[in-house]
Amino acid sequence: MTFTHGYADNNGLRMYYEVHGRAVPDQPPLLLIPGGGSTIGTNFSELIPLLAGQRQVIAVEEEGHGHTQPTSRPLTAENSAGDILVVLGQLSVESVDVLGFSAGGHTAIALAFARPAVVRRLIAASTFASHDAVPGGFWDGMAKATLDDMPDTYKDADRRLNPEPGHLERLFELDRRRILDFAGWSDEQLGTIAAPTLVVSADRDVVTAGQAARMASAIPGARLLIVPGGHGDYLGEQAASGGDLGTMHATVPFLLRFLGK
Repeated sequence: MTFTHGYADNNGLRMYYEVHGRAVPDQPPLLLIPGGGSTIGTNFSELIPLLAGQRQVIAVEEEGHGHTQPTSRPLTAENSAGDILVVLGQLSVESVDVLGFSAGGHTAIALAFARPAVVRRLIAASTFASHDAVPGGFWDGMAKATLDDMPDTYKDADRRLNPEPGHLERLFELDRRRILDFAGWSDEQLGTIAAPTLVVSADRDVVTAGQAARMASAIPGARLLIVPGGHGDYLGEQAASGGDLGTMHATVPFLLRFLGK
């Protein structure tokens, strides 16, 4: 399987990307956007081999994550969407299907808002669009969170890639502030999404099945998939799956069916 990687410079932010597999005629690449604290490896290393045999896959790491170094600017969905557009320009890619997980789902949605012509199909996985979509305890916990609350999987991955002092602390604060400062989108704004959309959530996710259904109902023509599992295990996310990939293998055919239409 072919593999390339590189960086795309957006006014000093050098976004890391990987390209897996060969271009498929009449099918745009599938763009993968990891969740908060994650790298391509921790979020998608198990999923990519299953997808790249069917589709060319482009995966990115947002500011401060993995190989993409932090800058002085805040980490926001809109900033990351701009970084991704530079990546796609560098790769001469005109359109993509997009799967964004958790906080990466915010970036996927922001990309669909910013450049509707670029996003052919959208998968918003385990993400939320408004503050009231998650329990109040989530916000209290995020406001009081410390680095000790970060999963060891994420901490270990960052320390391997970025052993310099202070990097992990910067990553944690970028992600914490990103969520706390997230303004959200109204149902009316979600109603302007033009791309065919699949909203995916687990039945024991951060977002309840009811709130996932509400989000899907606000996006014109969106489909809803609720899988048995937790926050990301159905994508093989390492912190959530703990090496049990059964739910991922059961979920992938549904994702490919949606993307292949």
